[in-house]
This record gives sequence, structure tokens and C-alpha cells, in this order.
Amino acid sequence: MKNTLQTSTDREAITEPANPLGLDGLEFIEYATARPQALGQVLESMGFRPVARHRSREVLLYRQGDINIIVNAHGQAAAGDEADDRPVIAAVALRVRDAAAAYRRALDRGAWAVPSRVEVMELNIPAIHGVGTSRIYFVDRYDRFSIYDVDFVPIPGVDARPPAVAGLHFFGVVQYIGNDRTEDWTEFYRELFGFVELPAEQRFGILPKGRILRSPCPAGSRFYIQLIEPEAGVLDVEDDEALQRVGLGTADVLATVAELGKRGVEFVESRGVHTEDRGALTRSWLGGISFELVHDARA
Repeated sequence: MKNTLQTSTDREAITEPANPLGLDGLEFIEYATARPQALGQVLESMGFRPVARHRSREVLLYRQGDINIIVNAHGQAAAGDEADDRPVIAAVALRVRDAAAAYRRALDRGAWAVPSRVEVMELNIPAIHGVGTSRIYFVDRYDRFSIYDVDFVPIPGVDARPPAVAGLHFFGVVQYIGNDRTEDWTEFYRELFGFVELPAEQRFGILPKGRILRSPCPAGSRFYIQLIEPEAGVLDVEDDEALQRVGLGTADVLATVAELGKRGVEFVESRGVHTEDRGALTRSWLGGISFELVHDARA
């Protein structure tokens, strides 16, 4: 009887929910750059449109469909973490049920807080340190009233909700990591956010390297993080850990490639990497900016 009681108790001792922070997708990706006009031209060729300016900083909001891209050329952010002027992915913002609660839980789990530098007429958006010098923001204002309603001023005469090219949407982010760091970063995303590792045979797109982690979001807002270590024999440089590129989902990769091609976007076509119905990779701009298209039938 004692053993039976113990088993019954254990079955009810659920320690963690499947989605501990209430994640509901990606709100925005932020690029830091000293060349905002040049990066803006790249984004516009990909179908994005500038829709709003920050009230007090040199920051622009680009959008298509439900995809938000922040271009930050304000102060020290413009330098990124490089000595040159290449744009870098400086931050990702995660949609959550309660930003303050998500932030506190992340800190309780060992995350490092990013000090807040809020100015007049700005929202305090809590953030923790991500890979390299990047930040991870928690946003709970993304429905009828959003963070952009406070911090940004709409550009006159511009459609605030430009349609997405061929139904493009956020699919995920590729993160470059150091040698033998896959387990460390898997634990980071699992413990703080509830990500789960996909089986090795479950792959997406045309660059099936590394390990893929799936967010605990509902199916309609789910996204992925791909962890990629250096190629065998390549010298590991710790400072090379960074968010490398953004993945965009589309129900029809070939149609999307054709549409973007009309806008002047070129895609990598080589023996190892080439466009197919599973995915495609844009050629790089501005010293390393690229986007990956991935087949995803999400409506």
C-alpha cells in the first residue's frame, strides 16, 4: 500500500508546465547597424516596408505581414559587437503572457539581467542577456495595444500593415555557437523557456546542420532555434558565438523565390546549397546579412 501511495503522489507531482513563460511567438528581430539606409534597402528588397520611427532614438520599424524588424542605429548600438560596420542581430523579442513574470522566472533560473535605460515616453521592456552581446526581450503588449503604440510614431501616408510577400512569416533564428557548446545552449533554452530538442531525423530547409530546438508556443506561433557549431577542424573562437540569420517560413518556397527575384534578391545556387521546394538561402548583403526561406505550410 505504501508503494502504491507513493506512485500516485509522484504522478501528480508535475514540476514544470510545458510552456512555463507562456511563449506565443516572436515579436521582433532587432539589427544594430551603422548603415541604416543600406540595411533598409536590403529589407525593402525582401518585402519589408518602414512603417514607424522611434520617438527619441535613431530606430526604424520595418514590417511585412506579422513580421517586425527593428533597425537600430542609435548611439553605441550602431557599432554592434564588431570592429567594422557590418549589421548584426542585436536582439530578439519574445511574446509572452506576462512580461514581468517571465522576466522574474528567467532570472530565478539563472539568466543575466540587462539594465534598463528607459527615457521619457518609453516603455520599460525587460530583457536578459542572450548569445554574445545580444538581448532577449519579453513583450506582453502585442495584440490591440502594442509596444509600438508608445515608443514609435507612424510614418505619414504609409500602410501600417503591409502584406507579406507570398505569406512570409517568422520561422526561426540560426545561432552560431562554439565547439562542444551544443549541450550548454540546449540547456539554456530548455531551462529558461521550455524549448525541446527535435529528433535528429526531423529537419527543415536546405541547411540541415547542428541541432534544432522547438519553442513551446502554440502551433500557429511556433518558431525554431538552430544551433550550429564550427565545422570540424575549424579553430573555435568564443567571440564568434552570435545570432547569425533569420529564417522565414513560406508555404511555397519556389513561388516566393520567384517573387523576391523580381525585387532583385539573389539566391545561393551551388553544388552544396541550391533552391528547392524545401528551402532557399539568399546571397549575403553588407558583409554577412542573409535570410533563409523554409517550407512551412502555416496559414
